[in-house]
Amino acid sequence: MDLTRGGRYPGKEADEILLARYIETGELDILGEVYRRYIPLVYGVCLKYLSDRDDAKDAVIEIFEKIIRELGRHNVDRFRPWLYVLTKNWCLMRLRSRSKEDENLRRMMKEQSFVMENEQELHPVDRDNGLQGKVLEECIEKLKEEQKMCIRLFYFDNRSYREVAAILKLDEKIVKSHLQNAKRNLKICIEENYVTEG
Repeated sequence: MDLTRGGRYPGKEADEILLARYIETGELDILGEVYRRYIPLVYGVCLKYLSDRDDAKDAVIEIFEKIIRELGRHNVDRFRPWLYVLTKNWCLMRLRSRSKEDENLRRMMKEQSFVMENEQELHPVDRDNGLQGKVLEECIEKLKEEQKMCIRLFYFDNRSYREVAAILKLDEKIVKSHLQNAKRNLKICIEENYVTEG
């Protein structure tokens, strides 16, 4: 469903009438018609909390998807205030998630087994070169899929080798190998693309 197109319903039927019709029929176009009226509100709230236009635009779509799930669980008497609270809570959860990701990245960068290439040389992410978590995240995204999953499960979700192996249905030795290769590839990525000389 395209949330940017004009509505097909004439006039301005009350939100509650359209919502009742949506719950009865399950037609997403009907729900989209109601949501379309409040996109400026949702976008404004998201921009206020997320402070990024692109993130706010993405949030408008994600919040619509959340509404689809939530309407089946809640009896909504007044859509606008309910949507405002839902949007605000969604943004706060996203900010908490970001904060946790930043914390995990910092922990990952500090962890002895990750930041040390050997006893003499610091891994690039531990050098004082102004690298931020975003840089490391960009390099993680360039990893092969299994390496990326191992890194995220081991460092971000605090899983053990055994747990990572069970989740990915791999041998523990393979998991350790993926982690070693991932760390080496991250080091190369950071050195090639982000570490400035001098």
